[in-house]
Amino acid sequence: MPTHHRRTRKAVIPVAGLGTRFLPATKATPKEMLPVVDRPAIEYVVAEAVRSGIDDVLMVTGRNKRALEDHFDRAYELEHLLEEKGDVGKLRQVRGSSELADIHYVRQGDPLGLGHAVLCAEPHVGDAPFAVLLGDDLIDERDALLARMLEVQERRGGSVVAVMEVEDDRTHLYGCAAVAPSGDEADDVWAVTDLVEKPEPGTAPSNLAVIGRYVLAPQIFEVLRKTPPGRGGEIQLTDALRQLALDPALGGPVHAVVFRGRRYDTGDRGDYLRAVVRLACEREDLGPEFRAWLGEFVRDEGIR
Repeated sequence: MPTHHRRTRKAVIPVAGLGTRFLPATKATPKEMLPVVDRPAIEYVVAEAVRSGIDDVLMVTGRNKRALEDHFDRAYELEHLLEEKGDVGKLRQVRGSSELADIHYVRQGDPLGLGHAVLCAEPHVGDAPFAVLLGDDLIDERDALLARMLEVQERRGGSVVAVMEVEDDRTHLYGCAAVAPSGDEADDVWAVTDLVEKPEPGTAPSNLAVIGRYVLAPQIFEVLRKTPPGRGGEIQLTDALRQLALDPALGGPVHAVVFRGRRYDTGDRGDYLRAVVRLACEREDLGPEFRAWLGEFVRDEGIR
């Protein structure tokens, strides 16, 4: 008989990072506002939360992030101009971002890491499970990863992390999970027995890398308050989840959902470009013409 737990109704999106890998573009523009085709990356992330049944979103921001708030706010002058022109299509697009979700903001005063950013969300989240979505990871809308994680958390309690198999020579770029059978009949759900943040090459407990989707039990806040700075001198969410995995009495077990779908990493310049190309190719309005041009470009330039 399954155990039913409280539903997750809120999402937290940490967006206080400086985006140094994309300088100079991010000198004055938040990295989350960089366009992926014709929508800023952050809008894809908020839309994913909404598709999963969450419409209360808290963004943990920092300095120079005002553009994020403006994007999800009403733009009355622009809307009025589009109304006068009768441009219904663009008007719908402009209003869409402001009507997407109920969005709140809190500032992370000091850049003390992802764990600290999550801790800043406690007053808004309260004592219920909540989702955390990182803006660098875009999940294709055809793959319902977050919805699956919410289902697992509601049924089994505790916390849930999304993991994905990566090449062994890339494990040092991620938090990596050691897992064991969970007793779940589904082959995508495992019990997390250990977690290591960015392990040294050759020392990872597995090739299952934690990607930017979490569903967390509220007990994570108490653990984060006691978690000392770790890798990079920052308070690591991975370290707090490791404590929950090693001692479920602190706040329930930690489950891993193995993701085998389409993920676009916009945190790296090369992967960002690949994400733009892939998503543009799949667009009904842009794809056919763009794919044709891309084929000609590859052929004419002799690219292999």
